[in-house]
Amino acid sequence: MRRGRFITLEGGEGAGKSTQARRLATALRGHGLEVIETREPGGAPGAEHLRAALFEDPAGDRWDAVSEALILAAARRNHIRHTIRPALERGAWVVCDRFADSTTAYQGYGHGVSLETLEMLYDLAAGPFTPDLTLILDVPARFGLSRAAARGVVNRFEGLDLGFHERVHLGFHEIAAIDPERCALIDAMGDEDTVAARVMATMDARMAQWTADADVVDGAAPVDG
Repeated sequence: MRRGRFITLEGGEGAGKSTQARRLATALRGHGLEVIETREPGGAPGAEHLRAALFEDPAGDRWDAVSEALILAAARRNHIRHTIRPALERGAWVVCDRFADSTTAYQGYGHGVSLETLEMLYDLAAGPFTPDLTLILDVPARFGLSRAAARGVVNRFEGLDLGFHERVHLGFHEIAAIDPERCALIDAMGDEDTVAARVMATMDARMAQWTADADVVDGAAPVDG
């Protein structure tokens, strides 16, 4: 049985990640795949407890940026061990609303925790494990905040100043530029259907590539000697 694929959706506040993650999972099931939908922080019982500890902070001053990064690393390890790896190993595909790139963008570019520290925490929590594809939904920070505010619920990050969110936005662009093989920057301006079409065009192209690569491996001639 082939290992499943791990797909993450990233982006700033109001980019539409949760909506597009649900639509992508539905579309992949239409291809006959088993798909697990999950999120970060969270996605496993222990990780959900840590999510609550992080977000249930009315004054917003319980955790500094390094504390946030530590909580997220612990939650990620629990999530990978109990949800993501078991699903992939049985051949299921996993669609995740946020993953480690959000930590890099928010705690790193946004709050100023060194990228070296975040890389160390990721290696400790996850080891040599990365998504097969990361779809970064891109909207200007000001527009995304307006869209998020329209939902009527403000979390600890949405309430931060515009400068923070502009740094996060820049961070996601930097992440996409550094790792273009894994990351695809998706224009998330437009209505839900328009953005979903862009997501699926990217997904379909990558699936075709994976199929072609698998056919080459399966049909490869044995190496002499």
